Amino acid sequence: MTRSENLSADEGAIILERHIDAPIARVYAAWIDPELMAQWYCPDPDLDLRVSGDITEGGDYTISMGPHDVVGTYRTLRAPTLIEFTWKWAEFDQPSSLVRVELTEEPDGTLLRLTHTGLSGEDDVRNHSAGWVGCLDRLPGALAA
Repeated sequence: MTRSENLSADEGAIILERHIDAPIARVYAAWIDPELMAQWYCPDPDLDLRVSGDITEGGDYTISMGPHDVVGTYRTLRAPTLIEFTWKWAEFDQPSSLVRVELTEEPDGTLLRLTHTGLSGEDDVRNHSAGWVGCLDRLPGALAA
């Protein structure tokens, strides 16, 4: 994988773009297949990662990263170009935020654009930025398997 990426963070939002050396259908599957997700969807490879849920529009999901759970609902699933879901850490009393993953086919792979909005301040933006970069660093390993 070529790690070519752009990251911008603004008040309450992150926009991350990265080129992935894999076909668009495979990258899309990595975001909706619980078995594939369990291989990369946590920035810390030492944490036990479990993914479960109803992977349909309106379906709920839970991602357990060690002792921490993220819960949400799939809002849009448009294969192979768009995935949109709410995001909430179960242990914190904060409103849900929104993650939008847009995939564009390119001649040599896929352009992934992740937009995470509705974050609650500078620390939240910084922590989620680091987390998403860490997750995407692990994605090529799952796609190569």
